Amino acid sequence: MKILVTGGAGFIGSHIVDSYLAQGHKVSVLDNLSKGRKSNLNPKISAFYQQDIGSDLDLVFKKEKFDLVNHHAAQPSVPLSVKDPIFDAKVNILGQINLLQACAAHKVKKIIFSSSGGAIYGTGVKMPAKETDPLNPISPYGISKMCAEKYIQYFASEYGLKYTILRYANVYGPRDHFDSGHVITVFTHLLLKGKKPTIDWDGNQSKDYVYVDDVTDINCRALEKGKNEIYNVGSGIATSVNEIYKIFMDVLRLNLTPERAPKRAGDLRLFYLNAKKAKRDLGWQPKVDLRTGIQKTVEWFQKNR
Repeated sequence: MKILVTGGAGFIGSHIVDSYLAQGHKVSVLDNLSKGRKSNLNPKISAFYQQDIGSDLDLVFKKEKFDLVNHHAAQPSVPLSVKDPIFDAKVNILGQINLLQACAAHKVKKIIFSSSGGAIYGTGVKMPAKETDPLNPISPYGISKMCAEKYIQYFASEYGLKYTILRYANVYGPRDHFDSGHVITVFTHLLLKGKKPTIDWDGNQSKDYVYVDDVTDINCRALEKGKNEIYNVGSGIATSVNEIYKIFMDVLRLNLTPERAPKRAGDLRLFYLNAKKAKRDLGWQPKVDLRTGIQKTVEWFQKNR
């Protein structure tokens, strides 16, 4: 299969590229390298296009004749979306439409889309959130992901583009950026430098965390399954920031008191996902528990500092 992975030089996308290549697919990457790194690129990819998803994609699609697009290029930050909602919408909505138009024009059979289980459900949903629950995002980032899903469904009905939408919990693991703001990555970077992390709010805000290898696994399963379906991708377990910090203290054998800060705009008190549909349809369930995943993440960053 000929596959394009947008954001394929980034944290999650680069892991997916590696797995697709290992399965024998021909993979190209499109990434503007605003967050991604060339060092993440697998040397076995067919082609690398350093450009934005909002740019003219016609030549790329005409040349490569992709069967499937895995779309991970995005503006991924909730705080940045609050600060600059126009930029967030340009990337996550307009960029998405531009990509979908290229898919439709060049007869791409399917798109796999990385959505957000953390931001898209918002407030007022009984946890764990199910795919059928109403969407009530409280941040521009969540709103843009919701709009992107709706545009995918429109292109499916209008042009026959098949899709699988994956609503991720908080993904963590090797290759993530310190400036991503992801709590596990931030804690890892600071603690390995001997610095105290800052815990926002009271630290009891609890969320669902899923290791990047498990996310890669469901992206592989979605190549052939999950036609025109939406799946939650999470552990089904809510873990507080304070609990995560305790795991780090144990793994690194430290005893540091963290700094404290106020609540971040757009943050949620509680979210975790019901991923039973993914298990039923795709045979997927997470294999890496949080402590093991943190240990693996710490070990990777220790070797790659």
